[in-house]
Amino acid sequence: MATPGTDTSVIVVGAGQAGLSVGYYLARLGLDPGNDFVILDRGPGTGGAWQFRWEALRLGSAHRVNDLPGMDELGLSFDTADRSLPAREVIADYYRQYEQHYGLQVVRPAAVTHVESNGATNLVVTFRGEVGDQQVTTDLLVNATGTWGSPFVPWYPGRDEFRGRQVHTNDYVSAREFEGQSVLVVGGGTSAIGFLLELEGHASHITWVARREIEFLDEGEFDLEARSAAVAAQDEAAREGRALPSIVSGTGVARTRRIQAGIDRGLLAAKPMFAAIEPDGVRWEDGTFQQVDAIIWATGFRPELRHLAPLRLREKAGGVTVGQGSSWKDPRIFFAGYGPQASTIGANRAGRTIARQVVAALSRM
Repeated sequence: MATPGTDTSVIVVGAGQAGLSVGYYLARLGLDPGNDFVILDRGPGTGGAWQFRWEALRLGSAHRVNDLPGMDELGLSFDTADRSLPAREVIADYYRQYEQHYGLQVVRPAAVTHVESNGATNLVVTFRGEVGDQQVTTDLLVNATGTWGSPFVPWYPGRDEFRGRQVHTNDYVSAREFEGQSVLVVGGGTSAIGFLLELEGHASHITWVARREIEFLDEGEFDLEARSAAVAAQDEAAREGRALPSIVSGTGVARTRRIQAGIDRGLLAAKPMFAAIEPDGVRWEDGTFQQVDAIIWATGFRPELRHLAPLRLREKAGGVTVGQGSSWKDPRIFFAGYGPQASTIGANRAGRTIARQVVAALSRM
């Protein structure tokens, strides 16, 4: 189905929730996995970013993980999955069964390093695999890389002179690594809260700081009002080519029983940000000093788009202009799981929309 001069019609970059959803719908619309479209994934195994999450994370303690489209055909659902096992193991196993069942033939490890135009029509995708750098040509590309590979650590005075350990969410493994230490957790989302709850009983002292006051919401309020507003804000930013706002800043944090218990015992009480970081701790706005052994930056991620830099899609406002999953600068590029699609349910819905757009674009070639 590929046009003359290309190896395949469509390349999907990433095999997480968004990439697998797109692959499922492309196959449903008649494209042959491994021939008409190819999914490239940098991970060593299945599970997308979940395979790298910390070992204590369980299903039900993070944002809800929605089922992939067609997962019910396998008799699987995350709603009934074993919550005693690490979430990364459960999701990796379910995704492995899903890929095999639908014959998606994901190529891994295949870390896409850059995407370039080959004339006015085709694209050349370079990826690093087990045998070194390889190239594949394609008519269209669906970017489903998510954010895990692009951690964000804000700059504060003295950050680079800190002599203790600094860890971002994507480097965090276990609270056991901080046994007996004074730990500062930075961030206002569910990851920060999860770290605080796990560190309790391991760290000698825990301090939580956030740039804004944390809004704890009842489940119903969180689901209906806050999520709608956050999705609308993400969509507006994507259409205007601006850097995407934080989801948590627009939604607040759901007040689960576990979180409420942490609030009640005084653990989940965030302080305002420090004024500066010093070699052995932090200096507060009132001038007092606190000794700190380690800083955990639960400060989120940015969309992973470095490999698309040769296409010059980035706007001066800091983002890429995307509407309904399609690049407004280059009609050959589609974005799955970007902006308003970033949630797992959003990625599922976007998979169908993007697959239809891709097939329509191929029919015009």
